[in-house]
Formats: sequence, structure tokens, C-alpha cells
Amino acid sequence: MTMAGRPRRVTLDGQLLGYWEREAARLDGLASSARFAWQRRRYLRKAEAARAKAQVSRAREAARDPALRDPEA
Repeated sequence: MTMAGRPRRVTLDGQLLGYWEREAARLDGLASSARFAWQRRRYLRKAEAARAKAQVSRAREAARDPALRDPEA
């Protein structure tokens, strides 16, 4: 018997995905309020790196769960 209402187990990749997305949003906020252009560029580069790390975790999660690959399925 399977539990239909049972929540999905949160994996480390799922936790990392959320973390890197929040970190990218935080860095975007810092970039928008940066005083100097060099600060803004650095924050934006760090935010882009965080998004790339989130994409790696997203791909691992999609490989783990076929339902995540096609949301309409």
C-alpha cells in the first residue's frame, strides 16, 4: 500500500537548489543597491555563479524524479 498523501523526501540536491536560488536573489538585491559599479558587477557575477550551481542541483533532481522533467505529466 502506498501513501498518496505522503510528502516527498527532501534530498540534499533539493535543499541546495533552494539555497542557491535564495542566494542568487539576495545577491541581486545587493547588486541593485551597490554604490559602485565594480561592486555591482561582482555581486552580479556571484549571483550568476549561484544560479549555475542551482541548475546543477535542478538537473540532478530531474534525473532522480521523472515527474520533474515534464510538469504536465
